[in-house]
Amino acid sequence: MRFFVTGEQNRQLLLNTLILMFLGYIVLLWISNALLYFHKMDLTAASVVNYYLGSEEEFTHPKSYQSMLEVSHFHFFAMGMLILTLTHLMIMTTMPVSVKVWLSTVVYIAAVADEIGGWLVRFVHPSFAYFKIGAFVLLELSLAALVIAVLVSLYKMRQQMAGRK
Repeated sequence: MRFFVTGEQNRQLLLNTLILMFLGYIVLLWISNALLYFHKMDLTAASVVNYYLGSEEEFTHPKSYQSMLEVSHFHFFAMGMLILTLTHLMIMTTMPVSVKVWLSTVVYIAAVADEIGGWLVRFVHPSFAYFKIGAFVLLELSLAALVIAVLVSLYKMRQQMAGRK
């Protein structure tokens, strides 16, 4: 009864709605991230090398230090905030702690690896193109796993709330 008198059910509904809207926004970000990647490159090492080192056949220049630094500067901050928020939401799920720790670690490593992968291709060796591809795929999969974990948790919570009424 206290739940209805204090209005906690409305706050819970509002919070769940806001989280659901945030997850929808993240799905759009996830899709646009993939579209941007595949607009520039594909999942072949040659396309990654051509993107970062330039291509005479396509009349493209190598990526400059400054342009890569500007992109990295923004990405490190934005991805950090995104991952912090998603992992914070995942903490509130009923998943086992070991899975939470594992998934959090994987997504942070994937985000950093995805960002430094381009640097490695451009300034260390073209063979790091495979690393860049793997990091991108791992980042996309781990972000999807986080979104799905939170969505499933919201759904389960909604089912439990409906069962209490």
